[in-house]
Amino acid sequence: MSPTKGYAAHSAQEPLKPFSFERREPTATDVQIEILFCGVCHSDLHIARNEWGGTTYPCVPGHEIAGRVVKVGRDVKKFKEGDLAAVGCLVDSDRTCGNCQAGLEQFCEGGPTFTYNSPDQHTGGMTYGGYSKSVVVDQDFVLRLSDKLDLASSAPLLCAGITTYSPLRKWKVGKGQKVGVIGLGGLGHMALKFANAFGAEVTLFTTSPGKTADAKRLGAHEVIITKDQEALENQANRFDFIIDTVSAQHNINAYLGVLKRDGVLCLVGVPPDPMPVAAFNLIVPRRQLAGSLIGGIAETQEMLDFCADRGIACDIELIKIEQINDAYERMLKSDVKYRFVIDMASF
Repeated sequence: MSPTKGYAAHSAQEPLKPFSFERREPTATDVQIEILFCGVCHSDLHIARNEWGGTTYPCVPGHEIAGRVVKVGRDVKKFKEGDLAAVGCLVDSDRTCGNCQAGLEQFCEGGPTFTYNSPDQHTGGMTYGGYSKSVVVDQDFVLRLSDKLDLASSAPLLCAGITTYSPLRKWKVGKGQKVGVIGLGGLGHMALKFANAFGAEVTLFTTSPGKTADAKRLGAHEVIITKDQEALENQANRFDFIIDTVSAQHNINAYLGVLKRDGVLCLVGVPPDPMPVAAFNLIVPRRQLAGSLIGGIAETQEMLDFCADRGIACDIELIKIEQINDAYERMLKSDVKYRFVIDMASF
């Protein structure tokens, strides 16, 4: 074991504070990464404050990790010392179930090992995430990063990027389709970029008129202000696919109503309470309500390579680790464009 330091939540009510702990020494198939940047995801806040239940303290959040390889195990073939590397939401799975064999490790039937707050198969404790100086991960769950992209702006691709890329690919979004994005935040701004890059006609649905110019800069062709009920109703039966990135309570029936026959509304945001769905909004005209969770390792690598080829990255605001508690409060107010990223060089 080797000592490292990070920032941890010690209870749901306490602010995050410095925390010293130990990482395992790399095994034969492990990669040790010096963490240079770590994105701040809204789920970090939910888990740190136990808003979804099941948090084990102390908890070191962070699953949008970008850094550089500093050590590899003797059997590692995929990476070498000095390589740029990334880690997303997953660090292991059973690798044998049908979902893992299909490249969908996020749905591992034996239970995926998440980057933090998950039982650690090596140490017997819990996994600790990227709000720290280093991490040790099996090579099969480490991603390659291109030097074509800014490293800091690449970090949130490991969650915000793949969370929106995966459903757009799953439902084959592309040219000739009309696609809607609900909400303009960390997830929504990436959904706009990807849907536009795939060639779709893209519309943002937002409650905030002040986001119109930014939405068009990010890839939206049209912006609908949803507080204008008539403007929303005028979109009835127009959309092939809508990705809903909002984690606050909202009326999804209004958005089901703008889908065409066989259109899909896919949830990637996680509202705190169940939302009612009017059955006839699905039955007529045969619409679909779906959900999606990140992506598997192969698809995440595909997404990173796509971003490198197209020059796509997240819009970020760099912070020091000491600013994380203020960043959480600002995130709750949507006061960030559009993802905080921790610069670990200052820690």
